[in-house]
Amino acid sequence: MKQAAPILAALAVVGAFSTAVYAQTADRHIQYRRAVMSAQGWHLFGVLGGMAKGTRPYDKDVAMRSAKFVDELVEMPWEGFAPGTEKGFPTRAKPEIWQQKAKFDKYAQDTKVETSKLAAVAGNGLDAMRTALTATSRACNNCHDDFQNKDLSSN
Repeated sequence: MKQAAPILAALAVVGAFSTAVYAQTADRHIQYRRAVMSAQGWHLFGVLGGMAKGTRPYDKDVAMRSAKFVDELVEMPWEGFAPGTEKGFPTRAKPEIWQQKAKFDKYAQDTKVETSKLAAVAGNGLDAMRTALTATSRACNNCHDDFQNKDLSSN
């Protein structure tokens, strides 16, 4: 029994921590999803978009790195759209996200498909990267057009 006490104590600490993490407030979810999407935007529109527009020189290695980051980051924000997070910390999320969950999830999947394509071709030259970036941007905008308020003061 003496050997079991430290294990049980460790499990209790892990359980308490897990419960605290699970019980995060809506504000923390909103902050999380906004931070992830901000990082996506940095790479997608700042780095890759700059190359596509010619305001930044095309660099194969930088393009591949940023496209890889976008492809990985696109998996992350969705858990931040938990029920009850439609209001709270400043958010642009429309209530339709939770009312039209299947459509929202489809847009998320469509975006993942396009970011994977972007990551696959970003190092194949400016034209290939630009074409894939356009498709990725279109997929992102589909969701933003339907599910994002343009003005933070609306929530």
